[in-house]
Amino acid sequence: MRGRVRLVGTAVGAALLAPLGVWAWSERDGTDGPRAVPTDLRDRDPKATPQARRAYALLAGLENDARRGHATRTLIGQHVELHNERYNARYGDYRGTKQPGYYYRKARDITGKLPAFLELDLGPGYGQPGWAVGEARSYNRAWPSCRRAWGYVEDAMDLAVGVWAGLPRPADGSYRPSGTHRECATGAEVSLPDIGAGPQSLVGFSFHQPYPGSPVKGYAQTLHRNSPGAKDRAWFGRVVTEGTSEHRALLGDLAFLADHLGYLAGRGVPVLLRPYHEMNTAPGRGFWWAGQEPADYHRLWRLTYDYLVHRRGLHNLVFVWSPNSWDGSYGRDPDAYFPGGGYVDVVGVDDYSDTPARPFGGGSWTEVWYRGLEKYRRPRILAESFHVPLNAAQAGTLSRTPWVLWTVWGQGLTAENTAADVKQTYTSPVVMTAQDLHTRRDLINF
Repeated sequence: MRGRVRLVGTAVGAALLAPLGVWAWSERDGTDGPRAVPTDLRDRDPKATPQARRAYALLAGLENDARRGHATRTLIGQHVELHNERYNARYGDYRGTKQPGYYYRKARDITGKLPAFLELDLGPGYGQPGWAVGEARSYNRAWPSCRRAWGYVEDAMDLAVGVWAGLPRPADGSYRPSGTHRECATGAEVSLPDIGAGPQSLVGFSFHQPYPGSPVKGYAQTLHRNSPGAKDRAWFGRVVTEGTSEHRALLGDLAFLADHLGYLAGRGVPVLLRPYHEMNTAPGRGFWWAGQEPADYHRLWRLTYDYLVHRRGLHNLVFVWSPNSWDGSYGRDPDAYFPGGGYVDVVGVDDYSDTPARPFGGGSWTEVWYRGLEKYRRPRILAESFHVPLNAAQAGTLSRTPWVLWTVWGQGLTAENTAADVKQTYTSPVVMTAQDLHTRRDLINF
């Protein structure tokens, strides 16, 4: 954020969705018709888990339906900033700290429906020393336990499992299946939202990673201007060079990430992983990994991929690459930063360059980014936006740009949208909510 199904070869199916009366449009390459995206995650990872394959196949099927001019739908998603919900009394639509998952539940409070996708974050920390967690768990014994302002990481793990499998649920070997506990560091009573037993939503994680070697973990340490790279232009090159102290620090960060993702892998939870986003900002702006030489960024992405998939054996991951909207000022053309199809499953955009009332360039809202991502031949998502896709100013967004997934960022759900706009999105026949996934199990076969 700025400053701040079916298995192989089949789409969701025109027969199912045609009665909804949604858009019909075709995207062609000028030769032999629509350019379909790959539908089997094993093309990238031969060991991909069945759950990850199905989650990806759902997105690929929706994308291919759109490219073929068939009726399609968009999964509505919600990002949740657990560290702000838990510890920042000034965050959100009322003063006071909030129970974790507040903005995931808020969608249901407004509309009666839950999002079809929840994105969480294992960073950036909350201004505390080192990577840490709350109470000891099998995957985190290497990390200090019961530290102030780190309990949100545990909540992220439990909420991710709960959103995938339902909360509360019978004892199933996972940590705190009730979703309720007393935080060891503060004694605070913590309660995750009662989602209802049974599968609900897809799960994703971003990783606002403080710069490698940062002694304090917080949002300020994710920014380029506060990293060693602000004064030492050669620093980033050492981060991606094996054998350096900077590279060893990077691997320590990735171990923290992998240990937590491994917990989810052990419980059959597929994860849409979105690391190193908004990499296409102007030099000196944005995150420490942004604005670098494209070849060095490729090395960062690929060594991260190699560490997670090959060294740590995590095959529950769907890799998402999401540049910032390339408006010519904050964001630049992202093409040079694309790591390659062998390392990316889904492409997206973080769009803070326009609003429903003032679309970028004066054209259709989000269309510049939607068309620009077509050439990568991957499912296209709106990875971050303050706005819901359907609203009073833009009622036809998903007819012109049928993103397969659209995620609203945190407090933007209520800060930037009226309740009427949120309801318009969640009740639209072209939008898929958690209830749609839950009742149409053949789409994803949870």
